[in-house]
Order: sequence, then structure tokens, then C-alpha cells
Amino acid sequence: MSFNPADLGYLVPYLILAVTGMLLVLAEAFYKGKDRSALVTLTVAGAIAAGVASVVLYRQVGDQRVAVLGEMLLADKTSYVLSALFCVLTAFTALMSPAHQKEHDWQMGEYYGVMLLSASGMVMLAHAANLVTIFLGIETMSIGVYVMCAMRRRSRRGNEAAMKYFLIGAFATGFLMYGMALLYGAAGTSSLVGMQTALAQTTNPGLVIAGSFLLVVAFGFKIAAVPFHMWAPDAYEGAPTPVTAFMAAAVKAAAVAAMIRVFGIALGGEIMPFGSLGWASPMVVIAAVTITIGNISAVRQNNIKRMLAYSSISHGGVLMVGVCALGLGSMAANGAIVYYLIAYSFTTMGAFAIVSFVGSKGRERLLVDDWAGLGSQHPAIALAMTVLLLSFGGVPPTGGFFAKFYIFKSAMEVYDGQLIWLVLVGVVNSAISIYYYLRIVTAMYFKDANQPFAPTRSGGLLFVIAFCPLLILELGLMPGWWLKLVG
Repeated sequence: MSFNPADLGYLVPYLILAVTGMLLVLAEAFYKGKDRSALVTLTVAGAIAAGVASVVLYRQVGDQRVAVLGEMLLADKTSYVLSALFCVLTAFTALMSPAHQKEHDWQMGEYYGVMLLSASGMVMLAHAANLVTIFLGIETMSIGVYVMCAMRRRSRRGNEAAMKYFLIGAFATGFLMYGMALLYGAAGTSSLVGMQTALAQTTNPGLVIAGSFLLVVAFGFKIAAVPFHMWAPDAYEGAPTPVTAFMAAAVKAAAVAAMIRVFGIALGGEIMPFGSLGWASPMVVIAAVTITIGNISAVRQNNIKRMLAYSSISHGGVLMVGVCALGLGSMAANGAIVYYLIAYSFTTMGAFAIVSFVGSKGRERLLVDDWAGLGSQHPAIALAMTVLLLSFGGVPPTGGFFAKFYIFKSAMEVYDGQLIWLVLVGVVNSAISIYYYLRIVTAMYFKDANQPFAPTRSGGLLFVIAFCPLLILELGLMPGWWLKLVG
């Protein structure tokens, strides 16, 4: 593989995040004093600069698909839209964090450097065109998040969350590597583009079946699909709330970005996904079980972070429906998945920003009843949360409604109606989910507060809380423009 310096131009977003992250880690080593506002500013500036670079390169690349660094990476519309999404989510997490750090006494400057390095792994996944870059991207992203979960060192729950996430993540890495090794053995190449043709003609179909099934399991762990979801509720509850937002929004979106590449390119086509031994057969069952179990478990939760964790599990199942549709040949699935990721990510980021706002050091207010009276004491915050919860439930005219609509529509386009039963499962569960989302709305508006709220305030946190519901409404009112981003 020859190195072409011009290829670095396509990787400017990744380079900005990686270099800024390393600078932040070094800056913390020499930083004196408790005020870390300069580090926050540099983090947000780096993430926004990388996002702007993604937009510029998106416009330059047009409808091309450019192979970069010897076909290790791909530069196309999908990669740059997802890169911009990861950059904005990283900036929002950085804006949310200072108030929570100060309130709960875990002010650590290296947190911001680790966050940007983790985001650089996400960008690598968005551009991945090789099994090697898939693995490097996942590990770069995951190791950073393991560290971020344990940043609140005095919290036993935080330490437990980090340990569970780390152990399950290491377990998933084993499945990922073994699956990749088997597919490489069957194809003779690690290139995702070359793998599709090579696997279809392989003389070792057993390796293809075993390798693809192992990858289904590995990615099932990464997006917390049932039955690989055990870590998610505890990790989401124990991690600091801004880190939980980053995990639930950015990390899940990055894992799905990797699935788009693996199952849409390498394992897509007219052979690998089909039949009882095709990877789509176990994935559709896992998707149906994930959507159902996630919703049923969420109904039983009184802790809001755990409720949102099970909600996130259910949404992961819906995204798996889109991945199945993509692999089975739906032309609209790629755009539908990207639209869903945008709507879901900002809904999740806004919801956890409000959870962070409502709680304080003395009382985090994580139970549903703790939110009683929020509508009368902080009506704007309650209204923002209501919009976000309705988006989670798929109620029009929010972005969440059209996100589910386009995913299910793409699934119905699959040949011979193979996924119609899965669409019905998704629609029924969307109706069920409205119940537990409205429990929070009922508490905010129809119950009296036990004591006045003492919210955690900051300009950055309020900006995120204001921006996310407005974007979700815009996504619902003007979905066509967003769908055309990768169309």
C-alpha cells in the first residue's frame, strides 16, 4: 500500500479530533487551578472545527465514493454526515459536562481529551472500509468511554458501571475478532468492498456462516441488543449523566455506522443475508426480541436513567430492522438509518441534558415521582422534555415519528415482504412505549412537587436543552431535506 499525502485531506475531521484530544490530555498534565473553562472551550472548538470540516468535505465529495489510504477508509456522503453528527454530539457533551462536574465534584481535565479521542474512533468507524479499521475504530471509541464512565472515582456506582461496561466490552471484542478472522479466512481479504464478491464465491461457506453470526453477536453487545444488553441499565445509571448521554447517543450511533459498513457492504448482496443460514435470519429475531423486551422492561422502571436505558435498547432493535433491510437490498434503508440516528441521537442528548439539569448533588432526582411539579416550577424545561419524550414514542410531528416511519417503510420494501411481520412488531411496541414516556409527563404536569427544585444550571447545558427539542421539531416538520443528505 503506497501512501498518498492527498488522502489526508479527506481525513481532516479525524485528524482535528485526534490532535486536539492529545493536546488536551497534555494540557491537563501542566494545568494548574480548578477552573477548566479553557479546556472546555478548546474541546468545543475542536469538535465544531471537525464538524465544519465534515460539512465542507461532504460538499466536495458529492456523489463519489473515494477510497482512501489504500482502501482502508472510504470518503462518501454517509461518512461525512455521520462524522458531523459525532462532532456535534461531542461538542454538546462537552457543553453539558462542566456544570455536572462542578456540582458532583469530579472535575478532571483529562476527561475532555479522552472524549475527543473516543470521538476520533467514531469518525474512523464512519469512514471504515476494512475489517482492520472497523476494529481500530471500535476499540479507540470504547476504551475512551470505559475511562469516562469511571471518572467519578468516589462513586461506587460509577466504578461498578465502568467495570461492567469494560468486561462486557472485552467479551464482545473476542466475538468481533474471531468473527473477523473467520471471514478473512473465507475471503482472503479484509477489504469490505472486495469481501462481498469473495465471500459469495468462497469454497468455505461454513466459515462465512460462523463469522457472520459471530459479528451479529459482537455488534449486538455494542448496541445493547437482547440478550446482550445486561450491562446497559447499570452502566447508564452509574455513569455520570453527561457520559451516559454520550454513550446512549454517540456510541450507539457509531456502532450502527460500523454495522452499515459491515452488513451493508461486506455481507450485503444476493447471497450472504438470505436463507436460514444467512446473517439476517438471527438478526431479525434479535431485533424483534430487543424491541419487545426493551419496551416491557422500561414499563417496569421507576428510575428515569434506567427507563431511558431500556428505551435505548428498544431503539437499538429498531435500528437493527434498518440494518436488515439494508443488507436485504432496500434502496431507502441507508438514508432511513442515518435519519433515525440523527433524530434518536439529539432526542437522547436533550433528554439526558434535562436529567442533568433537574438533579443536584444532594438529590439527583432520578425517580419518576421526583419530577413531580416540574411543569409548574420550570415550565420551559418540562415542555422541552415533553417534546423529547413524544419523539422517543414516535408521536407526530416530531423527528422520532418520521424516523420510525422511514425505517419501517424501508423494511417493507424488501423482496417478497419478508420483514412485514417485524414491522408489525415495531409498530405495536411503539404504541406500548408511549405509556412509560407519558408517566414522566404525568408526573411533571399533574402531580404536586414535594419540595422546590434546585437545578444544576449552566449556559452550555441550557443551550443543549433548548437546541435539541427545536431540532427534533424541525426534523418532524421538514424531514425531506434530511433524507436527501445521503440519498
